[in-house]
Amino acid sequence: MSCDLLIIGGGINGCAIAREAALLGLKVVLVERDSLAAHTSSASSKLIHGGLRYLETYEFRLVREALVERERMLATAPQLIRPMAFVLPHAHAVRPRWMVRAGLYLYDLLGLGSSLPRSRGLRRDDPRLAPLTAGTSGFLYWDAQVDDAALVRANAQDAAANGAEIITGVAVTGAQRDAERWSVTLSDGRTIDARAIVNAAGPWVRDLLDTLGVATTSGLRLIKGSHITVPALWEGDHAYILQQPDRRVVFAAPWRGET
Repeated sequence: MSCDLLIIGGGINGCAIAREAALLGLKVVLVERDSLAAHTSSASSKLIHGGLRYLETYEFRLVREALVERERMLATAPQLIRPMAFVLPHAHAVRPRWMVRAGLYLYDLLGLGSSLPRSRGLRRDDPRLAPLTAGTSGFLYWDAQVDDAALVRANAQDAAANGAEIITGVAVTGAQRDAERWSVTLSDGRTIDARAIVNAAGPWVRDLLDTLGVATTSGLRLIKGSHITVPALWEGDHAYILQQPDRRVVFAAPWRGET
């Protein structure tokens, strides 16, 4: 089997790259050792957002690129991605009110041209603040929510419709490279001849480099986010973003009207 691009990893990154490469006319093969979206890409926060928090570290270009991509995804996959209002209460805030308001204004500015509403302040008597500390004020801004596993499968299906071959339940067991191409062996005995490889193995990216025999001085620092599912605690389809004393934030979002 021969291809232009071999992608290893069937999460959102691997499947989205496969789709884009196939649309560009490349011959693409994607290999996933388990099923699509079997790991990280089905256990995310299920949000499509621009990264409001990254404004605090001056990563304006990153936020702008994310907001442009958010708008693109809202337009191309409205059946999977839906706008969601986020309530940002100011109770127990570690950031001054003016700073939060300025950050939201900048978020709107970087997302210029977005189809989503602009942010605004909330009065203390707004019913969306009722489940929180009595008497608090806050803000309202917009991002989006997605069925993450369904988004992965949709990208894979579109990639396949444009000529990509999607192989699941098969692992990469080894690889060799000559002057121009890779020869990659699979656990089912097949060999793939590829011009280039994309390592989209997520947390296992370093393990895959070892399998491929690729030496690197770059390290990998794993991070972990915790997602807890509980019965619905409020009525409505809006979410909350709660500031913590250590400057971290906690998202509380409804999921399928039940949690």
